[in-house]
Formats: sequence, C-alpha cells, structure tokens
Amino acid sequence: MNSDNEIIKRIRQGDVKQFESLFRSSYVSLVRYAKTFVRDHDTAEEIVQDLFVRLWNERTRINIENTLNGYLFRAVHNRCLHWLEHRKVIEKHERETIGEQKGSIENVSEQVQYNELQSAVVRILERLPERCGKIFCMNRFEGMRYNDIAEKLAISVKTVEADMGKALKEFRKALKEQ
Repeated sequence: MNSDNEIIKRIRQGDVKQFESLFRSSYVSLVRYAKTFVRDHDTAEEIVQDLFVRLWNERTRINIENTLNGYLFRAVHNRCLHWLEHRKVIEKHERETIGEQKGSIENVSEQVQYNELQSAVVRILERLPERCGKIFCMNRFEGMRYNDIAEKLAISVKTVEADMGKALKEFRKALKEQ
C-alpha cells in the first residue's frame, strides 16, 4: 500500500492509474458522505465527480497538508456546504420574486407565463456549474458587483466575468429554445 505522500506525488506527476485507483477506492464512501448533506444521490455523485475533476486538473497546485483521505472528505464537506448555500439563494430568490409578482399579476395567463419563466430560470441555474451559478445569483439576484463577488469568493475579476459570460450564454440558449 502506498503512503499518502507517494500517492500525491504520483498523481502530481500525472499517473492516471494511481488517480483512477484513488477514485475507485474513495468514490462510494465520499458519495455516501455527501448524501448526508444534500439528501440526493445524483447531486452527491455530481459533487464528488466535480471534486475529482478539479483534483486532476489542479493536481500540480493542490497542497494536501494532512492525510489524503482527510483532504477528500473535507473537500466534499466544503463543496456540499457551498451547494446548500447556493440552493438557499435560489429558493430565496424564488420566494421573493413570487411574492413580488403575486400582487402585480392581473390574470391567470400572466401567472402561468410567469410560473413557466420561473421554472425555466431554476432549471437553467441547476444546470450551471456550482461556482458559475453562484456568481450569477450573487450578481443578478443579490445585486453584487463583479469586484465584490471576486473578493468574497477569493477569485479574480476575470474569473467572475468568464463565469457570468458562461451563465448568460446558457440563459440565452435555453430561453431561445422555449
């Protein structure tokens, strides 16, 4: 059995077999752990899969100070908390928007159209990558500026701009199809 340091070293060097071995040995328990937070198997799988994609893509820059297992579980824990926070923002926006619109909608046809649009917005947000959707919500629903978002998420303004571009492109594409 390889030590954590040896496994990390081999993955950093691009050892696909070592990475696949880590994935196979950790995947089920990480999904089970994620599911205790998000209460949905598909979402738990998506969170764990995204973690492994990030781990592979950033393998040369990732700094694991404790055990590899501890790192993976902590990363899943943090990703689940971010996902839950993102869901809260979406649900809050839905409630606020529906509350605002109920008073101003004058007939059943407008109400149906409005509900369909709300459902489309939620579906599009759920399809977006986690960070991309979060950035979109922070900008459009919370009124935050790109600089403030970048600072809060500890990312560059360019990353915020790129993710907003992705989100807006996805919204345009989806709404054009309707």
